[in-house]
Amino acid sequence: MRTVYSINKGWLFKKPDEDAISVDIPHSWNATDGQDGGADYFRGTCRYTKTLAKAELPENDCYYLEIRGANSSADVFVNGEKLAHHDGGYSTWRVDITKYIKDETVIEIDVDNSPNDRVYPQMADFTFYGGIYRDVNIICVSESHFDLDYYGTPGLKVTPEIKGKDAEIEIEAYLTNKKDGQLLRYTITDAEGNVVATKTTDDDDEDFDIKNVHLWHGRKDPYLYNAKVELLDGDTVLDEVSAHFGCRTFRIDANEGFFLNGEKYPLHGVSRHQDRLGIGNALLPEHHKEDMEYICEVGANTIRLAHYQHDQYFYDLCDEKGMVVWAEIPYISQHMATGRENTISQMKELITQNYNHASIVVWGLSNEITMHGAADPDLIENHKILNDLCHKMDKTRLTTIACLSMCDPNSEYLKIPDVVSYNHYFGWYGGETSMNGPWFDKFHKNHPDIPVGCSEYGCEALNWHTSKPAQGDYTEEYQAYYHEELIKQLFTRDFIWSTHVWNMFDFGADARQEGGENGQNHKGLMTMDRKYKKDSFYAYKAWLSDEPFVHLCGKRYIDRVEDVTKVTVYSNLPEVELFANGESLGKKTADDHFFRFDVPNKGETVLVAKAGDCSDEGTIRKVEELNQEYIFKEKGAILNWFDITTPEGYLNINDKFSDICKPFRGKLATTSFCLLLLKKFKSTKKNDDKEKKGGGGLPGGMKPSKELLQMAGAFTPLRVANLLGALEVKFTKEELLAYNAKLNKIKTPKK
Repeated sequence: MRTVYSINKGWLFKKPDEDAISVDIPHSWNATDGQDGGADYFRGTCRYTKTLAKAELPENDCYYLEIRGANSSADVFVNGEKLAHHDGGYSTWRVDITKYIKDETVIEIDVDNSPNDRVYPQMADFTFYGGIYRDVNIICVSESHFDLDYYGTPGLKVTPEIKGKDAEIEIEAYLTNKKDGQLLRYTITDAEGNVVATKTTDDDDEDFDIKNVHLWHGRKDPYLYNAKVELLDGDTVLDEVSAHFGCRTFRIDANEGFFLNGEKYPLHGVSRHQDRLGIGNALLPEHHKEDMEYICEVGANTIRLAHYQHDQYFYDLCDEKGMVVWAEIPYISQHMATGRENTISQMKELITQNYNHASIVVWGLSNEITMHGAADPDLIENHKILNDLCHKMDKTRLTTIACLSMCDPNSEYLKIPDVVSYNHYFGWYGGETSMNGPWFDKFHKNHPDIPVGCSEYGCEALNWHTSKPAQGDYTEEYQAYYHEELIKQLFTRDFIWSTHVWNMFDFGADARQEGGENGQNHKGLMTMDRKYKKDSFYAYKAWLSDEPFVHLCGKRYIDRVEDVTKVTVYSNLPEVELFANGESLGKKTADDHFFRFDVPNKGETVLVAKAGDCSDEGTIRKVEELNQEYIFKEKGAILNWFDITTPEGYLNINDKFSDICKPFRGKLATTSFCLLLLKKFKSTKKNDDKEKKGGGGLPGGMKPSKELLQMAGAFTPLRVANLLGALEVKFTKEELLAYNAKLNKIKTPKK
C-alpha cells in the first residue's frame, strides 16, 4: 500500500562560499534579501543535503523522491550519482530512486534561481525566490502502482459531464506495471461520505452515472464528490489514489459575461501572489488557509493565481470555498525564443496536476508577454502551440491571456485564446481613473464577439495620508478613491467576464523603489505581513460580501489641519449614522455603499460609525500644520517637495503633463524635457544592450501612440524622473530645477 513519507526535517543547506547550516523545508534563501530592495538578492546555485536511513522508510518495492516546488531549476543526486534535472520552479516533480536506496542514502538537490534564457520567468515584477519552498516526500509504492512519472500526475483524471439533472463521470486511471489478474475498484462518494457509485473491473477507463447530481455552484454551494480508485491483487489493496471533484457547467458570453450552471454569475475577485514578509514563498498550510479566509472575507468569488502554479493545498481550498479560478504558467513579460520547450513542459505540468479541480475554469497562456511588441512570429507560434496543447489535454476548459495595457486589440496575438483580459492601470501609471470604463466600452464595440475581462488593476498605498489625494502620492486615501472609481466602472458593465484586483496582498519585488519602502509592490488590499487591511479592502467588502459590517475609513489618518474634514464610511447595509464625541452627525444612505460625512474638526474627536448592529470607531485631532510623517518623501530622491518652487497661479513639475502641455510655452518646455529624457534613456547600459539586439527606444519597447500620450498626460515630471530611476535613467537636481523654473513662468491653464 502507498505511503507518503515526509522528509522535510533536518536538511543541510549550503550557499556558495558559506558554511552549511541546518534547515527544515519549506525553505527559501531569499526570504530577506528578496524583499529589501536594491534588485540585489542572491541568484545562484545552492545545495540541500540529507542522509536517509533505509530503516526509517516504510518497506515497499519502489521509492520515488517527490519535490513539490524548487525554484527555478534543480538537479538531483543520490549517493553522488546525478539522476534528474528539472526546469520550472512552481510544480511537483518526482524521481525514481528505487535502485539507489542503500542502508544509508545521501540525497543532494542543487537548486538554481540564476538568470538564464530558457526557464520562465526571467523578467517580471516579483522576486524569484530561490529554495525548496514546498514539501519533499518519499513516496513508497508496490511494483504495480498508479503512475508517478508523468508530469507530476495524481494518477487519475476525473471528467464530469452534466446531462439534464444527472451527471456522467468518466474516470481514467494511469498505471505502472499492472499485471494480469489485477483489478481496479472505483468508488464515488458524495460530500457526506455515502457511496453513490462503485465498480470493480480490469478497465482503466470507466464511466459512472450520478442521478440528481448536486452541482458545484461557486461560493453559494461548493459541493464536492470524491473519486477513489484502488489497485487490487485478490483481496490485497496494492495502491490507491483519490481526488475531489465538482460537477458544474460554465460558459463565457461576450455580451453577458460569466455563467455558472446556466445562471449569470458575475466574477469579481482578486489576484494572489503566494509570498509573505520574512519567509518568501516557503509557506506552511496555515498561511494558505489564512490567505483564503481573507479572500473570502473581502467577498471575492474568483481568484487569478498569478503568475505561476500555486500549491496544491491552495487549489483544494479554492474547490472547497467555491472560488472560480484562473490558473496560469509564468510565461511573462519577455518572450524568449529559447524558452518554448519550457512553456510547453510547464503547461503540461499545470494541466496534468490540476485537471481535477472544479474551481479552475481557464488556463492562462501568458501575462504581458507583448512588452516588446506583439508581432514576433515566434511569440505568435508559441501561443498557438500552447493554446492547442491546452485544448488537446483538456476539452472542458477555455484558454485566456492577460494583455499588456498598450497591446493593440487588433493584433493576431489577441485572437489566439478563447477569451482575453487586459491589465489596465489608468489612474496610476498614467491616464485618469475615468478612462477605464470607456476603454472597455470601446473594445466591446469594436470587438463584440471577443469576451473581455480586466485581469489587473490597482495602485500602491502605504501608511501615507492626505485630505487631498492625488495620483502618485502613495496614500491610503488615493488608493481608496481609485478603487471606489474602478468598482463603479467595472462592476456595472455586464459584458466584462471577470475582474481581478492587483493584488490581494502586497508582495516582494526586490527591484522596486516606490512609496518609501523598497523591495515590495504595495498594490495589495492588505499588507505583505497580513497584519493590516487597507481601507480599499473594505470598499470591496461593501460591494461583494453578504456579511453585515461597517468600516470607518482613515483610522490611521488622525492629525488633520482643516476645520471641517471629510470622512468616508463603507458598509453593505443601507444606512449609516456617524457620531462625533457622542453627537449624531446624521444618517446617510448611499447606493454605491460609500457614505460621505462632513465632520467639524476641533480638538480631539472620537468618531463612531453605526449601521444596523455593526459599529466601528476612530479618532481625529485638529492640528495647525501638516503632520510630516503622513507625507511620502522619496528616499534618495533627486528633489524633495521642499526644493520645488510653486508660485501660486503658475505651473511646476508637480503638475500633470496634460496641464503643462495646454499652453504653447508649456509644450515647448516639455518638448525639451522629453528630448533630454530620450537621450538619457538611450545612453543607459540596459538600453545599449537592447539596441544591440535590435530594440531600444521607449521603456519596455513601447511605441509612441495617441493612447500612450494620453496615459502619460496624468504623470507629473517629478514622478516620471523618480520612476525612471529604476531603469538607470538619472536626472540631476539642476536639470529638474531648470525645467521647473521654465514652468514657473507659465500661468496655470484654466480648468
